[in-house]
Amino acid sequence: MNKIASRDNPKLKLARKVCDGRVVDLMFVEGLRLAEEVLRSDIVIKEIFFTAQFAENPRGKIILENAQTSNLNEVSAQIFNSLADTKTSQGIVLICAKPATNPQRIEADLPKRKVPLVVLLHEINNPSNLGAILRTAEAVGVSGVILSKRSADVFSTKSLRSAMGASFRLPIWTDADFFEVLDWARLHNLTSVCADINSTKSYTEIDWNIPRLIIFGSEAHGLSELEREAIDESLIIPMENNVESLNLAVSCGVILFEAKRQ
Repeated sequence: MNKIASRDNPKLKLARKVCDGRVVDLMFVEGLRLAEEVLRSDIVIKEIFFTAQFAENPRGKIILENAQTSNLNEVSAQIFNSLADTKTSQGIVLICAKPATNPQRIEADLPKRKVPLVVLLHEINNPSNLGAILRTAEAVGVSGVILSKRSADVFSTKSLRSAMGASFRLPIWTDADFFEVLDWARLHNLTSVCADINSTKSYTEIDWNIPRLIIFGSEAHGLSELEREAIDESLIIPMENNVESLNLAVSCGVILFEAKRQ
């Protein structure tokens, strides 16, 4: 175990760069619950920064004892506060390697499912929505989640906190081209369907007993006409009291759990 007494320590400087998203292959994981989720996953831990108070916490002791790294760094509460991304930190930060994000991970999962379901998020820009959708997707048991180009960073600190560990385990494909994903889906016998406010078919009328790619567009502008025309089917969530739309993460949850129910 190392004791770090200076804010200018090179390890702390690297951790701050990771927190700011300036290191491509590393992610900044903060908090007791997320640290436990890392240990449940196959994530490689590069560094751990913690306070003496955290080390005295029974759950904290388990994390430090079971972490597969020798790079344990104790820092004072004051120095830790200069590192933390949250206002009320729990005294633990992990610097971890990002899991691979590619279509091969999803392809490997498809044969494991009786009825494969893949989610495509197209230009989703709210990291909190993104994290919540990932958590729901893991709960439903999808084969994977695809993020198109110009989408929020799945490994940003906000996305990680909202996903509550799902992004460590779900097969994810990032920076994908929208139309290339549709071609990929056809190649793997996935019928595409999108949420579209102009559709006349309820999400409960869709046959979810066939392999599908479910597509959700941006919170701000949805899908373009050209994009909608390239998709096999569309659906809508019927609503009352003149409510026009739901939060994106809520819509995803409603539809994904209907797919699971069927």
